[in-house]
Amino acid sequence: MKKQVLIFAATICIAISGQSQDLAQNQVPSVILNTFNNSFPKASDIEWEMDGVLYNVDFEIGWNTDHEIWYNSQGVLVRHKEDITKDELPKVVMNRLKANFKGYAIDDIERMTDEDKISYKIELNTFTRQDLDVIIDQQGNLISKMLD
Repeated sequence: MKKQVLIFAATICIAISGQSQDLAQNQVPSVILNTFNNSFPKASDIEWEMDGVLYNVDFEIGWNTDHEIWYNSQGVLVRHKEDITKDELPKVVMNRLKANFKGYAIDDIERMTDEDKISYKIELNTFTRQDLDVIIDQQGNLISKMLD
């Protein structure tokens, strides 16, 4: 069932992302800009677009720490995707990786927050097998595993 929900959510995101339109900052409603600027005052390399009915912003904080956020028209953050380090992974997620993916090295990690649900997309590399992308929730449950 979880896989079906994830596939449905991914399909919706792909469908919505096909409708993206770049926006100049002055085209973004002030309630959204104020929320964003107050939450991320050190953001740089900021790019806005309209993603279906949501306002999407890509930006960086520091050196190469990418973020992507979706806001609704009232300025409420509905989704946040951010690069994180291995040290920022919860212990239960690391335990799942150690138990299920021996021999793989962690390449890239994204923390994805959809409203109140947090999951981690982890790219795993190895020399002996095909690379994988896995998604693990904050309780350490394996949500999906895909060949990279």
